[in-house]
Amino acid sequence: MRARTRTARRVVVLAAVASLGAGLLAGCADDGGDDASDGSSSGSGKGKTTITLGLFGTFGFKEAGLYTEYEKLHPDIKIAENVTEKNENYYPALVNHLTTNSGLMDVQAIEVGNIAEVVATQAAKFEDMSKVSGVDKSQWLDWKWSQATTKDGQTIGLGTDVGPMALCYRKDLFQAAGLPTDREKVGALWAGDWNKFITAGEQYKKKAKAGTFFMDSPGGLLNAVLSSEKEKFYDSSGEIIYKTNPAVKAAFDLSAKAAEEGLVQAQSQFTQPWNTTIAQSKFATIACPPWMLGTIKANAKAEDAGKWDVAVAPKSGNWGGSFLGVPKSGKHVKEAEELVKWLTAPEQQAKLFKVQGNFPSAPTTYTMPEVTGAKNEMTGDSPIGTVFSEAAKTAPVQVIGPKDQIIQQGLSDNGVFLVTKGKSAKEAWETATKTIDNNLDK
Repeated sequence: MRARTRTARRVVVLAAVASLGAGLLAGCADDGGDDASDGSSSGSGKGKTTITLGLFGTFGFKEAGLYTEYEKLHPDIKIAENVTEKNENYYPALVNHLTTNSGLMDVQAIEVGNIAEVVATQAAKFEDMSKVSGVDKSQWLDWKWSQATTKDGQTIGLGTDVGPMALCYRKDLFQAAGLPTDREKVGALWAGDWNKFITAGEQYKKKAKAGTFFMDSPGGLLNAVLSSEKEKFYDSSGEIIYKTNPAVKAAFDLSAKAAEEGLVQAQSQFTQPWNTTIAQSKFATIACPPWMLGTIKANAKAEDAGKWDVAVAPKSGNWGGSFLGVPKSGKHVKEAEELVKWLTAPEQQAKLFKVQGNFPSAPTTYTMPEVTGAKNEMTGDSPIGTVFSEAAKTAPVQVIGPKDQIIQQGLSDNGVFLVTKGKSAKEAWETATKTIDNNLDK
């Protein structure tokens, strides 16, 4: 969840370009004319069709050269993207434009934390991508396809990446604390049980390098544990169960325990102070879907390259992922459908992972050399493609609800984070649930 969070991509917040509000208000670009300096209006060359994309965070299409490649294959097409840094800013604007059915881009991204709500309330505003010639649902992981599909079979968007979760760790900090550094032995420390992960953190703390913490944040730990559960905030019938689901309370209490024991930093993820702690090597582990490697790389010091490694998480989970949908009111619907089909095809997903680290939702890519042989400069020779592929195959098919993001944020920012500031776990839970219920009633 880049919130990309992409929670929050899925939050991957690596680049901010033009604001979505400005981009959407500009509407779909006119054909022809000169390139605009902000990249939001129509492109170069008279007679070309400009396809506009509304995105959040860093999807990586431009950075991986996919736009340029597509434009060479289709000389009559020009691609322009409008990017908002955070999904929490992007999504309300998207909902507003969907509600009014105006000002939409030709292609709109949808974060996994919002897909259930869009499917339930805005499906009529999107083209059915399952009916596009050449689109084959077997190309995607079954659960990825179903997340964007209504009960009557309309698929409102095609999946881009997923966020199979591992744990990234600092080998040098583990060594200094007397813990193993080999990824297999590290994974064995906590295999099968998040409680074992906390035990490893307690061991780390005994000999930890001064000023460092075992994990990056209480919210990051909470999200990691919940990402490995089949049901968290909603049940399969669509009922909100976050307050009565024992898995949620257990994850909350475990994260609160880590906060009480000083195993996690008093930081909220994807803030500037949190970014700074990456550069300062202040923590030893972080819940790590593939896109997190980009966040680490963007904020770490150059000399930290190769000091990270990736181990299997206690339980497989998924954190993040997005979809590309084509609004019916777009100016170039057919051209947009063809672009979305191409951008989400296995070959392009594999290229994107190789360059950007966005992990494919197309399982046929998992045996492609771009995935099996993938390396990341932060993690050295770690076989990241293999680690993430196995996590993707074994992650639970999770129930996603329309207000997942509100509940997750409330449990993190208005819940376990407060424990780092002296609140008891009981007080933090009461504050979180009260805040969430107030927000759900709005």
